[in-house]
Amino acid sequence: MSVDKDVIIKYLSGSDPRLREIIRAVGQYSIKVRNDRFQSLIESIIYQQLAGGAASAIYGRFIQYYNNSPPLPEQILSTPDSLLRSSIGLSHKKIEYIKDLSTSVMERKLDLISLSEMKDEEVIDELIRLRGIGRWTAEMFLIFCLGRLDILPVTDLGIKKAMQKIYSLPQLPKPSEMLAISQPWKPYRSVATWYLWKSLSRFNSIG
Repeated sequence: MSVDKDVIIKYLSGSDPRLREIIRAVGQYSIKVRNDRFQSLIESIIYQQLAGGAASAIYGRFIQYYNNSPPLPEQILSTPDSLLRSSIGLSHKKIEYIKDLSTSVMERKLDLISLSEMKDEEVIDELIRLRGIGRWTAEMFLIFCLGRLDILPVTDLGIKKAMQKIYSLPQLPKPSEMLAISQPWKPYRSVATWYLWKSLSRFNSIG
């Protein structure tokens, strides 16, 4: 995130009065960009379709097996499926996805470093070719690994709920509605998205 935070907050606050109230309530944003791109994708796959506590426990066992260090692709590929299943708790499908990703990285079919040079949609297209990685995971990668500033994950349930609450919508918004609402936030929709996520915990604490 190379743009000054104050500039982004001032821009978003001036672009949308309702978002401005959320920004005031939440305070300074802090999107932490992760450097280990391979491990970030592994973690995303493990967390898919699991409650946070269960996913965290499985991911913890996964890292612990590799001496509490993020494993290299070749380390994962040399780990027996049976061990990943019985000792760590990964499903058969997730083992396939993780090993497919490891193979693609090791064989240089996927160059995680070169993704930095691609446009947002090009990165998404490159990642969703892999089994177990959908558009949402690719968008999280863009925000939290590549630090892209203008990503709006229209399939994210949390963002839908936040928009419904903030804009007093009768039902969860459709992608077209979300894009219309977010138009004034461009080119900083990733930051606005972060604020919407944070607003959910604030609403829950109030309720």
